[in-house]
Parts: sequence; C-alpha cells; structure tokens
Amino acid sequence: MPDYVILTDSAADLTAEMVREAGVTVLPLSFTIQGETYQNTPDNREMDPALFYDMLRAGELATTSAINVAEYTEAVEPFLQSGQDVLILAFSSGLSTTCNSAEVAAEELRERYPQRKLYVVDTLCASLGQGLLVWLAAREQKKGRTIEEVRDWAEAHKQLVCHQFTVQDLNCLKRGGRITATTAVLGSMLQIKPLLHVDQEGKLTAVGKARGRHASLKALVDRMEKTVTGEGRETVFISHGDCRGDADKVAEMVRERFGTQDIHINYIGPVIGAHSGPGTLALFYLGTER
Repeated sequence: MPDYVILTDSAADLTAEMVREAGVTVLPLSFTIQGETYQNTPDNREMDPALFYDMLRAGELATTSAINVAEYTEAVEPFLQSGQDVLILAFSSGLSTTCNSAEVAAEELRERYPQRKLYVVDTLCASLGQGLLVWLAAREQKKGRTIEEVRDWAEAHKQLVCHQFTVQDLNCLKRGGRITATTAVLGSMLQIKPLLHVDQEGKLTAVGKARGRHASLKALVDRMEKTVTGEGRETVFISHGDCRGDADKVAEMVRERFGTQDIHINYIGPVIGAHSGPGTLALFYLGTER
C-alpha cells in the first residue's frame, strides 16, 4: 500500500474500471433532476448516464452541487488517521467551489494532523481533462514518486492538458449564460456548432465555430494537431454527452492522424452534462499549451 493517497472528485468522469486501475479515491458531486438528488459516482449506481441524457432531451432541467467542506473532511480524515498522506486533485476552481471546499478542509485537517502531509492541487481541468491529469499523476505515483514529486508534476502539467469540445444543443450554453439567446437561435437555424475549450483560468471559453456536426468534430482534431506533444499523442481521452458514435468517429480520426493507440472513452457525467447538454463531444490530450 502506498504511503499516500491520490483523491479526486467525480467531475473527472473516470470510469469505475479506470478508478480501480489507477488506484485513486473519488468523491462524488451531486445533481438534482425531477426534484430528486443523486450522487454522480464513477459506477453510475444511482443513475445511468443514458437515462440522464434522455431526461434532458425530454426537457428536464438539472442542477448540480459542489462537494462541501464537511464532505471533504469526512472523506480525507480516515486516511490521515491511518497514517497515510493525501494529495487532492480537485475540479477547476473556475467552474466550481469544490476546490475551495477542499482547501478549507485541508487547512483545518493540517492543524489536527500536523504530522501528516495534505496537499491540494487546483487542476483547472474538467471532465476527462481532469481525469487525464489524475490518470497520469497516478502513473507517476506507481513509478515510486513521492507525494511532493507527484504534486509538483501535476502543477507543472495541468496547464498542458488541452480540452477541445463542441456542443450539439446551443440552448444549454444559453441557459448557462455562455451565449446569448439570439446567438442560440441563429446558430441552431444555421447549424453553427461552437468550438470551446477550458482556458488557463479553468473557465469555458469559445475559440471558434464550424458549420455542421461533422465539420465540428474534425475541427477538434485539427485543433489538436496544432498543439499536441509527442507524449500527448500516446494517451488521449474522449468524453461524450450520450453520443458514443461520434466519440468513436473522433477516436478513429485521432488514430489515423497521430497513430494513437491508448484512447479512453467515457460519458460526460451528469454534473458536467447538466451544463453542456446531450451531444457534447470533448477531446483531451497533453499539448504545448491550452
């Protein structure tokens, strides 16, 4: 058993199998739909993502809840009590208060357990971008790196995790205040698909647009070609809002263009999907810059 634990949250959208393989601990965020609140866990035990997206398509609205200080304290303290140190890789502070809760809990726990090491990294990442950073950090841990070495690795690499994505339903972005109602109406009429990324502050930013779905998917891979590093070509993550066929198309484009073999695909979980909507397609890799 390693002497420290890597802990993240379910905004990372890792599958249950990947969580087991990486040996990390995942705290669930929550979402509410039709008046019921559910935990967003890697094994989707409380709600299947396909059902969640069907509900969104039927017009249901979902809200989400960050992890609070008490929940972080309850999750982390048993590790410290058992003599293990903890490295938290948290959901972007630009999109959620989850990271702030982690930092407040960590400050309190350090006073209680001064002999233990407890670090928080604001990943400035989301969905499988966060998942990619966690996955690669766990790989560094398995190489025998110390908790400080893995913390420093994560801090040095988080700005190199590129998030390229496009959305199918412009109304979700309109509700979230990302685009105006006029832009949403005109974009839908003209089949304009926005291209977005997560910027250096960990916030969603529009970076372009494409006409039609196929062009928007190709544009994601075109943008990857401009910044991807040699290491970035080796492991690529793709997440989707219940559009697995499109995810497979993007994976095939990535394989053909970059020779990538290690490609992981998973749903965008309900916590992120509540804001991005059905049909969102996201591509994540290490690049020279975001």
